[in-house]
Amino acid sequence: MDKAVLVLDCGATNVRAVAVGANGSLLASRSLPNMVRPDPDFEGGLIWDVEEIWQKLCACSRHVISSLQDTAIGAVTATTFGVDGAPMLKNGTLCHPVISWQCSRTVPVMNAIGKYIDPAGLSAITGLQPYHYNTINKLVWFRENRWDVLRVMKSYVMMPSIFLHRMTGEFVTDTTMAGTTMLTNVKSRKFSDIILEAIGIGTKIFPPLVEPGTVVGKIRASAAKDLGIDPGIPVVATGHDTQFAVFGSGAGINEPVLSSGTWEILMSRTPAESINIPPVSEGVTCEFDAVPGLIDLGVQWVASGVLEWITALFYGEYKDSPSRYQLMIEEAQAIPAGCCGVTMLPELFDGGFIPSKGCINGLRHDTSRAQIYRAALEALAYYTRTGLEILKKAGAFTPGSLLGVGGGTKNRLWNQIRADVLQMPFKVSNRSETTVLGAALFAMPAAGLYHSVEEAVLSVENRVETFLPGAGTGAYQQLYSDFRANWLPESNL
Repeated sequence: MDKAVLVLDCGATNVRAVAVGANGSLLASRSLPNMVRPDPDFEGGLIWDVEEIWQKLCACSRHVISSLQDTAIGAVTATTFGVDGAPMLKNGTLCHPVISWQCSRTVPVMNAIGKYIDPAGLSAITGLQPYHYNTINKLVWFRENRWDVLRVMKSYVMMPSIFLHRMTGEFVTDTTMAGTTMLTNVKSRKFSDIILEAIGIGTKIFPPLVEPGTVVGKIRASAAKDLGIDPGIPVVATGHDTQFAVFGSGAGINEPVLSSGTWEILMSRTPAESINIPPVSEGVTCEFDAVPGLIDLGVQWVASGVLEWITALFYGEYKDSPSRYQLMIEEAQAIPAGCCGVTMLPELFDGGFIPSKGCINGLRHDTSRAQIYRAALEALAYYTRTGLEILKKAGAFTPGSLLGVGGGTKNRLWNQIRADVLQMPFKVSNRSETTVLGAALFAMPAAGLYHSVEEAVLSVENRVETFLPGAGTGAYQQLYSDFRANWLPESNL
């Protein structure tokens, strides 16, 4: 009988279970919607209902298992969004619900973090950007508002490990989730005693660190029954979905990868000893890669979210047409580079047009919707080039190409514009569901499918379509220079 890996994937909008075969194929998948819930004990607060999520994961898993034929689950793992976790008792009961990254209760904490530790020094140690949802701010919130919770808990457990504990009874912290907390040292790949002591929490609050691929334990009978799988199956640690999406893309060391969707995340897997932690103003995050010794440098901005706004505004009459996007692309292809002087500009690089303001310049009485749409594609390609220049500086590397994954890479016109603006090949991977694939690869050795993660990686087909710089390259060099001059005149990139 063939074997597969079961990946439990908890996202902010959907939870799902996916069975992944030995060659990386997705054998079966089932998803259900996920959503935050109001905190009944804190007005305006938002939480994740872990029990609800677990029941949905179990329902998805049972559906997947029922559809498999002549295939047995050999290992199971769980991956989730970053930063979120909760205090837990020894028996696995949560002392407090998981505060969602969407909850704003920690905004005042972030703004006042300087009373505990210098914000610039904090970013220099962790390599992370200051966001209100960082785990450090949640712990300080507990310290200032719910010390009773911290006093009775055994450990603060990150979101994937909550599910690992549900399956095995073991307490662990995977390194990829630890790297999102703003409590670690980016160089040492460990929690920072300096930070934890500065916020008055102490260094023993988290369970032991484990690396991705570690067998945490074997699934208990009760959890196995819930999931519809056999008891005793190895449960493997993976963790933060972003890191496994990058790994699953097939990107090598210093091979930047662009994950293009509602947001675009540009990341590079770079040796830790090579990085130069940039100032906070450049918007770079430095998170632990799934492989020890590597750091994932990243920048992000809103992408298809902007395009969807343009679609609704100018192509609303085609909202029910399956060929709407093809029409938009065909119209934009007839527009020359530079869109006859129409440009889109943001106010700041960080986050793009959201939450910052932006503007559309060069409008005339005869400006067409296609010009505005193409101007958005061009502006987002300029974002990609600027982000890549920031990562090159931070990681001290020179890439030869950029690898693209995600729904935004289905737009062939946009892909060609990217290649022209970047002046380098833009490669589109045939891989889909890279988060699930990346997590599954780390669980395959425990399932007995391969001897190592490296061997598992070699089993997966990795086809790419390459877009080479074309006829628009020359025009885009001047257009990009103008974009930079009008956007961040003081930039030294």
